Amino acid sequence: MTSNAVASALTGGLMDPSTLLATFGLIGLLAVIFVETGLLIGFFLPGDSLLFTAGVLVAQADPFVPLWVILVSAPIAAALGDQCGYLIGRAAGPAVFDRPDAKRLGPAQLARARAFFDKYGARTVVLARFVPVVRTLAPVMAGASGMKYRTFLVYNIIGAAAWGIGVPTLGYLLGGIPFVRHHIEIILIGVVVLSILPIAVNYLRSRTKKTTEVSA
Repeated sequence: MTSNAVASALTGGLMDPSTLLATFGLIGLLAVIFVETGLLIGFFLPGDSLLFTAGVLVAQADPFVPLWVILVSAPIAAALGDQCGYLIGRAAGPAVFDRPDAKRLGPAQLARARAFFDKYGARTVVLARFVPVVRTLAPVMAGASGMKYRTFLVYNIIGAAAWGIGVPTLGYLLGGIPFVRHHIEIILIGVVVLSILPIAVNYLRSRTKKTTEVSA
């Protein structure tokens, strides 16, 4: 690995999955996956496109690693990253939110976060994995809101397995289709939107019903 290659990966490469994988290989892939979900600074990293591109590359005649290596190691890195994010939220949450005079991050916001994770926490931990930025914030908010560790752990593993296995497998199988290759993030967000659409419809119906009852 030349110094020019490293410099290229550190500047443009973090946003270019092909360059990052060509420069750092499996180690770079796993590091990005962990940092994106384990540290709040990782929200800008291209986890979806990186995993998808890894699947595309291992489908070539001369893969940088076998597919099974990615399907085993990527979910582990993703699960460990979320665990780190959860622990950060658990440790730092009280200090951040315990400010009665705070308007944006105070006890009221923490109470709403707790109510949300009490009701939708398990589903959120899984689905957030497929949405950029949200997957960086969700484990931290889960920890800060006091979501039960066992519940978080179970659904963290489910989400990490679904994402870490599903996305590179899609790349392996469908990477030759230009539309899929160039719009993988939008496709994954669309799947999440379709998944939560029934919940949103039921919520709006219940709100409309309550408004009607109050006005009557």
